[in-house]
Amino acid sequence: MDFLTELLDNQIFISAILGWFVAQVLKTLIHMIINKKFVAERMVGSGGMPSSHSSTVCALATAAGMKYGGGSYEFAIAIMLAIIVMYDAMGVRRETGKQGRVLNEMLEIFTNMGNQISAEEKLKEFVGHTPLQVLMGAILGIIIALLVGTPA
Repeated sequence: MDFLTELLDNQIFISAILGWFVAQVLKTLIHMIINKKFVAERMVGSGGMPSSHSSTVCALATAAGMKYGGGSYEFAIAIMLAIIVMYDAMGVRRETGKQGRVLNEMLEIFTNMGNQISAEEKLKEFVGHTPLQVLMGAILGIIIALLVGTPA
C-alpha cells in the first residue's frame, strides 16, 4: 500500500495524469460542440484539440522542473521527451492522418464505382495534431502542473 500512497502523493505523476485527463475531456467536449454529437472514442483517441500528448508531457516537464530545477537530469529527460512527443505529433502522426483521409476517400470512390475492395475498416484520420492543437495542449499541461504544484 506504500507504493500506491507514494504514487498518489507524487506531484509529477499527478500533474501528468491530470494533463492527459483534462485534455481528453476538453477534446471530447469540443468535438461534441462542433459536431453536435457525443463520440466516446474521443475520450481515449488521439488527435483533436487540445493535444493530450502535449498536455501530458508538458505537465510532466513543468512539474519535474519545479521539483528538481532546470539544471537537473530529471528535467532534462522530461523536456527532451516533451520536445520529441510534440514534434512527432505535428510531423509523422499528422501526415499519417492526412494519408488516412486520402486513402479513405479513394476507397469510397472505388467502392462507389462498383469495385470489390476488401477493407477491414476505414483508416483512422484523427492521429496527429496541428501546431495550434499542440500549443494549446502544451499551455494546458503547464497550467495544470503549476496548479498541482501550488500549495493550497
